[in-house]
Amino acid sequence: VYEGEATSVRFPGTDGSFEVLNNHAPLIAALKEGDVTVTGAGGGTFHISGGIVEVLRNKVTVLAESASA
Repeated sequence: VYEGEATSVRFPGTDGSFEVLNNHAPLIAALKEGDVTVTGAGGGTFHISGGIVEVLRNKVTVLAESASA
């Protein structure tokens, strides 16, 4: 749904929402249904039905059950 640079990304975590910024520590987290908000050029809000996020070396990968812009 989105590939590009971002200044921050906000996620609906299963234990509460959280935000990932530049140089964030490595992380794998479960996501619940909700909105993923990408801040930066070309960003936006995407609705997901749950999934997993991985943060590693300033790269964020989301594996979502379904997503829509």
